[in-house]
Amino acid sequence: MVLDSSFASLLSTSADRLYQLLAGFSRSRILVVGDLTLDEFLTGQVERLSREAPVLIIRHEHTRQMPGGGANAAYNLAKLGAQVKVAGFVGKDDQGRALRDIFAAAGVDTMGILPDPARPTVTKTRISAHARQSVTQQVVRVDRKSDDLPDSDLQQQLAAYIREQLPHVDAVVCSDYGDGVFTAPVIEAALSHHLTVVDAQKDLHRYTGATVFTPNLPEAELAVGYPINQPQTLTRSGKDLLQLVQAQKILITRGEQGMSLFDHSTEAHIPAFNRTDVFDVTGAGDTVVAALTLGLTGGASFWEAAVLGNLAASIVVRHFGTATTTPTEIAEALQLLLSEE
Repeated sequence: MVLDSSFASLLSTSADRLYQLLAGFSRSRILVVGDLTLDEFLTGQVERLSREAPVLIIRHEHTRQMPGGGANAAYNLAKLGAQVKVAGFVGKDDQGRALRDIFAAAGVDTMGILPDPARPTVTKTRISAHARQSVTQQVVRVDRKSDDLPDSDLQQQLAAYIREQLPHVDAVVCSDYGDGVFTAPVIEAALSHHLTVVDAQKDLHRYTGATVFTPNLPEAELAVGYPINQPQTLTRSGKDLLQLVQAQKILITRGEQGMSLFDHSTEAHIPAFNRTDVFDVTGAGDTVVAALTLGLTGGASFWEAAVLGNLAASIVVRHFGTATTTPTEIAEALQLLLSEE
């Protein structure tokens, strides 16, 4: 893509610094507190219509399991090379064991994953099917979750674990998907760290005082209570969000329009680095948060960290489903972007 000349010049000037930051990702120690989800993808071939009901009979071919929700944020950080601890709840079920196994294979410390006997592991099962010589399409999604909050003792146990880890990590990431992990004791514990990055879909005020918030455009609109559809309202929303949640920094992700960064003295905008090869934006926000956080813990400016997050997102949206990337791929994407100018 062709970048604005002034931004392209700034990116070129910053390239060596960005490569240096990428090389330091493996030194960062991150605690992810999140609503842990298992994403399941069941695929098969359509055989015929059932005689029992007007539904398809699908012959199962394969099942793929991946981290979703807050688990995807932790998985992205691990794939970017960070030293990751994850805290949250899973049920005493096969899905919880599968999630632990995935984390273990990625080198993620799972001591902070507490079993909740009263609630299932949040699981989203997508069933897809295809006929012979046809495209595979999703037929139905089955969600397993509980609307009940964790037992108060479990909430306190999780909060205690978080406090124990604070001296040993460089940042805390709160990945809130609304599935019950973020009760008052847990939020209070997470906010006790000097660098807390919040990725929450709603109720941002619950995290007042966090370092960085990373809402997407609809989440920002929900928080400020008005449409963000022109430059004036975008600028206003950044200032209003900073005041609303008493944050140091706000990053609003705006899809094909890129990102907007706000702190108490400056406003900056970063264009989208990939507007054409976009196949699936699922989980891209988690990727942004992961690369942004590692940039900040490595000493990056807010702008440098956001550029790294933007580069990482430009890679994962090229893949279907939740995806991850690596520092090497991000460096290659940066090199390609610079070569096009």
